[in-house]
Amino acid sequence: MTRETVTLEDLRQRVTDIDRQLIALVAERKSLSEEVARVKRATGRSTRDYEREREVLLGVRSMAAERGVSPELAEQLLRLLIRSSLTTQEQLSVVARGAGTGRRALVIGGAGKMGAWFVNFLASQGFAVEVADPVQGGGSGSARVADWHSTDLRHDFIVLATPLGVTDAILRDLALRRPPGVIFDVGSLKSPLRAGLMALKSHGCKVTSVHPMFGPDTELLSGRHVIFVDLGNAGALAAARELFSSTMAEQVVMSLDDHDRLIAYVLGLSHALNIAFFTALAESGEAAPRLARMSSTTFDAQLDVAGRVAQDSPELYYEIQSLNDYGAESLEALSQAVERVRTAVLSHDHDTFVALMRRGRDYLEDRRTVTERRA
Repeated sequence: MTRETVTLEDLRQRVTDIDRQLIALVAERKSLSEEVARVKRATGRSTRDYEREREVLLGVRSMAAERGVSPELAEQLLRLLIRSSLTTQEQLSVVARGAGTGRRALVIGGAGKMGAWFVNFLASQGFAVEVADPVQGGGSGSARVADWHSTDLRHDFIVLATPLGVTDAILRDLALRRPPGVIFDVGSLKSPLRAGLMALKSHGCKVTSVHPMFGPDTELLSGRHVIFVDLGNAGALAAARELFSSTMAEQVVMSLDDHDRLIAYVLGLSHALNIAFFTALAESGEAAPRLARMSSTTFDAQLDVAGRVAQDSPELYYEIQSLNDYGAESLEALSQAVERVRTAVLSHDHDTFVALMRRGRDYLEDRRTVTERRA
């Protein structure tokens, strides 16, 4: 076939053939990842090797440049493949450890999104998982009851993945039953649960509190944080942390008050900022198609984050804002910051505006340095 006789369909077929080869290579790489996971477990090596990742990424950038391919594109592709490989290795590590073999777990609210995540996570470790939820759905392959009161509560772990508005009452009811296993909630806030958590503690139950800092669609825990709230029961805290020991999640232990004070900024401030952003857009009178034609890199990035916030549960976000004992602090900080920017602009105060920008740059650079050191 000569260049003169080649057709568009011929070229498209060649592209399809190459795509098929790429998928086959990805499958082969995934299979090798499983073998790598086996060798790492056998030799006691950690799942993630940042130095090796750096070598791979630098190498692929160099190879791409030699072949006339964008180094940035090559790096993005390899990062996706590395993430897939790490996900495979982490999941196999959790399964191989089998920490839950012969043990039972109850997930109250297991039909919800985060509840289903914990159902599958515990089941992958070998736990016999029971789901207590009047709603059908959630993780698969588990025994189900509509009401947790009908269970014997003789489980090794009892996980509460229920809405914040009802979790405290369930915690207090559990305290009266005094289950022998470890009990923890996975709520985004702890202030509304204080009475229930303290009731369990006063009744001698093995209680702690957990906050997974990721959503229910998360597969790879590398780079993700899991917060453990120390309520004074060392055994419960250690047992809850042990559930995540075979993953690459970063574990953080703190007090209940520290948790909600920091969450007021980590979740409360970021949520409020994005809600204010899309509210200002929606009330601006400018049609979305017109703004789309005028978009910029910064605008698009902010719009992407705000879009994800807008698609989430309004009820959950309202609870995070309204039920946190420390929530007013971050909202007031946001209000004051916006007013300082507004005042500087309207008064043509160049020096103040520049100072705000420089202070923010210094703060964010310090944060990035700390993150890089941890990595």
